[in-house]
Amino acid sequence: MKTAIAVLLLALLHGSSPYWRHEAMPPAIELTWTPPQPIQGSIVHLTVRPDTLDPGPDVVAIKGVMARQALHFEPDGNGGFRALAGIPVNANDSIRLELTFVNRTGSSERSVRYLPVERGEFTTIQLSVDPRFVDPPDSALRVRIAAERDSVRRVTRLSHATPRMWSESFTLPRDSRLTSPFGQRREFNGEVRSLHLGTDLAGQVGAPVAATNRAVVALVGDFYYAGGLVYLDHGQGLMTAYLHLSDTFVAVGDTVERGEIIGSVGASGRVTGPHLHWTARYGDVPVSPLSLLDLETFSPY
Repeated sequence: MKTAIAVLLLALLHGSSPYWRHEAMPPAIELTWTPPQPIQGSIVHLTVRPDTLDPGPDVVAIKGVMARQALHFEPDGNGGFRALAGIPVNANDSIRLELTFVNRTGSSERSVRYLPVERGEFTTIQLSVDPRFVDPPDSALRVRIAAERDSVRRVTRLSHATPRMWSESFTLPRDSRLTSPFGQRREFNGEVRSLHLGTDLAGQVGAPVAATNRAVVALVGDFYYAGGLVYLDHGQGLMTAYLHLSDTFVAVGDTVERGEIIGSVGASGRVTGPHLHWTARYGDVPVSPLSLLDLETFSPY
């Protein structure tokens, strides 16, 4: 009883959720997150620290799942474990976090927590595009579009198996004006067609586009809607993509460094003019790429 009360007080002091559901009493932990108020469609940085109030068998590893995506906890150098997670754009006011603690003895214990989620401020915009991009596609085009979507799903899911490639902070792919934010509802030729799951940056055709952090090139292609594109796998489920390019300067399997030029701004695919469409995903969860800029550096331990 004293231990449970201590865990509750500790959780309240750190602004974290004190609630859990479990099959057996979970180990006492301190759970914190950054930003303090996670927003729909963003990356959150989780830190879990086993509590000295209830030492028990030493925790040697933590596994986690949130939004149906595996979390990749690693030691933080201070006795705790850290991981990134993606908040879906349609998440409710809280999101479930499943944790499994692996002890030195080989046994494990489970715990469920809930993180609060703040509603994002998403706008609606009307756009005019070539009718061929909004008219129903014929059968051959449907096959192409489906194959392109499958290739994106494949590489984003494979990213969970890639070791973390980066340690420095993320940077913008272009130092230019933001023209369309993440989460914007898009009406093409008067009809609601999609949710803008990326951030658009201004640029003329041929302007350079840089990798936002160290990564391995996972996909290079010329897609019907996205045009010329490059997908970068930063590891542990985290990916960024660069769409509507006029040129690409990398190949699948290349390792690129933060700031390395990987392509040029273009007007390929479904666009109203030249620009860079920059996206980020944690596994299958699209998130605002701007939320990556607030991540702490992840130096290896």
